[in-house]
Parts: sequence; C-alpha cells; structure tokens
Amino acid sequence: MKKYSLTIILLLLSSVALSQGTADNVKSAGYLRAQWHPIHFYPAIDSATNNQCLSCHQEITQRKVSTKSVAGVATESTLAWYQTLSTYDGPQETFHRRHLETPLAKELMNLKCTTCHQGWNPRQAAQIPPDLNNTRFTLRKQVNPEICLMCHGDNSYQIMGLPSPWQESREMFQDNCLLCHAAIRTTRHQVNYLNAEAIEAAGKDNSDVCFGCHGGRKWYRIAYPYPRHAWDGMAKEIPDWAKDRPTESEARFRQDRKQAQK
Repeated sequence: MKKYSLTIILLLLSSVALSQGTADNVKSAGYLRAQWHPIHFYPAIDSATNNQCLSCHQEITQRKVSTKSVAGVATESTLAWYQTLSTYDGPQETFHRRHLETPLAKELMNLKCTTCHQGWNPRQAAQIPPDLNNTRFTLRKQVNPEICLMCHGDNSYQIMGLPSPWQESREMFQDNCLLCHAAIRTTRHQVNYLNAEAIEAAGKDNSDVCFGCHGGRKWYRIAYPYPRHAWDGMAKEIPDWAKDRPTESEARFRQDRKQAQK
C-alpha cells in the first residue's frame, strides 16, 4: 500500500471538509488551514507577537485552576510547588498565567509566547503509531525542555563553591546572594526574556528572587549550562566545569537581537 505524507493527508481532509459543506466540517477545514498559516513557520514565527498568538489561543490565559485536587483537597488550603518561596504572592494560577500574567511574571519576566513555542509544523509531528525507525519527528507544541531549564534548572552548589545546598548554607552567607555576586559573574540576566534591572533590584531585598530561578523551583534534577559571559575582573584561567560552556546567549535571546543575528 502506498504511503501518503502527512501533508497530502491534511490537504485531502481539508478538501473533503470543504466539499461536505456542513458547519462542523467547515469549522474543521478552518482549523486545518490555520495549522498551515505562515505564523507557525519560520521566518514569521520569529517575529510573532503575543497578541497575534493569543488572537487564536486566548483560552490559555482565561483558564482557571481547579477548586479541588483529584484527591478532593481544596486548592485554597494547600500550596503548589511554585508557591513555596516568598516571592510568589497570591492564589494558585494556571501554567501560562504564571509565566505571562501574574504580578511576579510582569515584574521580573519578559516572556513571550515565542520564547517557548517556536511554531508547530505538522510535517514534524510524531506519527501515531510511532515509527521507531524515524526519530526526527517531535511531539506536539515542540517546546524544547532546555527552555524550561533556563529558569527551572538545578543549582550546582559545588560549582558555586558553597559548602552545601543554598537551603542549608544561606544563613552562613547572610541570606544574601549578592554578598559574593556583587563582584563575581556580574554580567547576568542580559537576555530579552527577563527584566534584568528589576531582577537585580529585587534580588537586593530578597534572596528568594535569585534562588527561585537558580534551584528553588527546579525542574527535576537537571542543571542548565548557562553561558559564562565575561565580567570585569574575571580571572583569565577557565575552570574545568566552564571549559565547554558557551560565552554568549543563543542569538534569539540576546537583547540586541538584530545585531546578534547579523
């Protein structure tokens, strides 16, 4: 039996839906056409705005958390994992609202839909059933887990020279990250998905602002290899753990993006 590509199948489904003419089929055909809108592909996805994305996906910022867990525990009577640090204020919120709409997100972050989502190319969607001989396909939404780790990676206290994890040694350092970092690795947060000045100001008042993204809200036990940007007074000798680290952020995350992409 001849195998048709996903592209041909989608086009055939779209044609059938249009020919049927019923409300449901026309709606389905519109969805299929939307999948192939240029905004989901390069180069358009690279400059897509939140307003453009949310014009179709507005439901992600309108959803509400459940009032009870599956076990019947009331949401308002328990803390979610992201609420365990002093920097998060207010009731539980949904995933996308925590990253786009909450006061903490608006103060310290500058996340865009395209920071995490770089489109959804139907030609790259994983097949059902999966083809174990072809691993070039990706799962739906195509979010690279490394994007999550940029703010939810584990904190390697050994690399930082701490005697123990920050939770245990913070009092030894006066609960102040800037006690050391006022002079060490001072070129930081210079990426377009963070509000660098706000982070620096907030970190002076509350070390949880720093710890929240550097181990306090870690996503599993995986560390993110942050680029090691040069700073004034940096030693010329590179430590072993940093020899394979990049010295610049990925081009699309740099603040002067146009210059970075030249």
